[in-house]
Amino acid sequence: MCRANSRSCRMHLKFAEEACGLQLSLTGILGFRTIHQVDAKPQLVLVAKADKQVNHDGSPIETSPTQHDASSFEDKEISSPHAQNNSSDILRIPRLLHSEMMSDVNENSTGSSSNLLLSAIQQTVVLAQCLHLRRRSRDDELSRWEMGPYIESIDAQSHSLYSIRSFCDILRIRWESGRSHTKERALLMMDNLVEIVNKALPVAAQRIQFAFGVYMPTVPALRKEYSELLVSCGMIGEALHIFEDLELWDNLIYCYQLLDKKAAAVDLIKARLSETPNDPRLWCSLGDVTTTDAHYEKALEVSNNKSSRALRSLARSSYNRGDYETSKTLWESALALNSLYPDGWFALGAAALKSRDVEKAVDAFTHAVQIDPDNGEAWNNIACLHMIRKKNTAAFIAFKEALKFRRNSWQLWENFSHVSLDVGNLHQALEATKMVLDLSSNKRVDVELLDKLMRKFEERSSTPALTSFDIHQTSVANSLSDTSNESGHPESVLEAPREYSSLLEMLGNVLQQVIRNGGSGDIWGLYARWHKIKGDLTMCSEALLKQVRSLQGSDMWHDSNKFKRFAHASFQLCKIYMEIASSTGNRRELITAEMHLRSSVKQAVNFQETEEFRALDSCLSEVRKLLAATSSDGA
Repeated sequence: MCRANSRSCRMHLKFAEEACGLQLSLTGILGFRTIHQVDAKPQLVLVAKADKQVNHDGSPIETSPTQHDASSFEDKEISSPHAQNNSSDILRIPRLLHSEMMSDVNENSTGSSSNLLLSAIQQTVVLAQCLHLRRRSRDDELSRWEMGPYIESIDAQSHSLYSIRSFCDILRIRWESGRSHTKERALLMMDNLVEIVNKALPVAAQRIQFAFGVYMPTVPALRKEYSELLVSCGMIGEALHIFEDLELWDNLIYCYQLLDKKAAAVDLIKARLSETPNDPRLWCSLGDVTTTDAHYEKALEVSNNKSSRALRSLARSSYNRGDYETSKTLWESALALNSLYPDGWFALGAAALKSRDVEKAVDAFTHAVQIDPDNGEAWNNIACLHMIRKKNTAAFIAFKEALKFRRNSWQLWENFSHVSLDVGNLHQALEATKMVLDLSSNKRVDVELLDKLMRKFEERSSTPALTSFDIHQTSVANSLSDTSNESGHPESVLEAPREYSSLLEMLGNVLQQVIRNGGSGDIWGLYARWHKIKGDLTMCSEALLKQVRSLQGSDMWHDSNKFKRFAHASFQLCKIYMEIASSTGNRRELITAEMHLRSSVKQAVNFQETEEFRALDSCLSEVRKLLAATSSDGA
């Protein structure tokens, strides 16, 4: 239904453009947005093509209030299209670099709408397009900037009716009040607009022109918007008087709470309750001020359990007390009454998560991102819950959404790296690992993940992995398991030689980044395995030697776990020495291996009954046989 209404609205606006002989389009033109800007930047401007020009003959329908005698309209500075407020360095209308080239509208009737004179009906069509853009888009910074060219095109007109100019100012105020650099100017514009509404001039005959052609708010609505703008600017005292005059009690109570005047707020609420004792909003406000659950329960009672605000307040109170099951139930009841409340769905997910209801938590966070797709925290929670449920593909998608809004969280990148590996996306896993290193200043190194990645490359490589005597030496090795994607198929990306080489280089860059900042023994071992895959046995032996040296220490000969890690690295180092000697025919590596193994076996007297000791002793015998063979061959 909403899409059909939007299409119908666009169709009617198109017919309106054709009827008044106007064609509108957006384009980019180099220009200046601020007073002190030096280099011209692309500015989004509205380009209009009019079939006929405005005939400024002084007729009432086309006459701006600024054209009348000064006695008829004293506050002309409000309606002056080119008035620049000194409260901001941001220009109300961008100064275009090529505006001179587009100024000759009498010849071709085409150009920037700031240079083209538009009739009153054409100006209302432009504002209608702007209002439609605001209503069909999300209320965010991007959509407000898209409205800017329409507002600036009316601001640039030298002749505008009072109602058109006023509504254009309201749209500009709503646009600029959300930006810190222009918020003061928006407040001054609203103050002037409210003042002139209450004045006798301009007269009714001028005000009434096109009053039914623009969407002007009523005077009370305008004053309320002005008061809310005052509150957002911190001028709560001035807003209080307006809210009290308009009898907007909820806003007035909120202002008292901001000013920390709880006694005044309670007195006001009780005075209102004496007149309307069955108003659930007042009971909820009293509960907010006094932080008493009984008032929320009273609000539920007088509303016949239809007050979603009371239910939300009770749900928050239960959550703060640690009663997560009750909080979850209350949030479900509140959202059943009002489901378009993204913060409520997020709170329901948090309560369900605390009460160990994972299914309900996933469902709640999913509803939250459906209403507010920019909720990065909700996306992160969805991804983590899918990780717990072993749904890696869903977790991968959710993490990608979460990272759009929380790119500086190394924890999020770390989780994403694990999920990427689980779904078989090695490129994303390596990129995420590098992001973790960059964000943590190379302090967060996931050795387990790097080991899993290395195993993938070793399985694909034609070069056999480093020799092992099938003993799990480290806690990391004990925790490793087979990592395949959810479908159970191996990663096809490693089957392509070009992709394989690129990913292998990425892995090497990650390892080198860690080593440059001081790598541990495990990292040197991984670096050695990487050189083994590359076929560089010399660099592999050097990396293994550094791993062995990093594991050496006086306490190693009295600690079983440390000895196991040392024995495993020594075993791999000597096997590489043997391979180098076999390929080069040089005895130097064999002599080095024999000396290292002999020293290690001699000192490991406390571990003679272990399998690691027997593996080292067996390797020593093998090295001695090779030395004897090469010695006899030389003889």
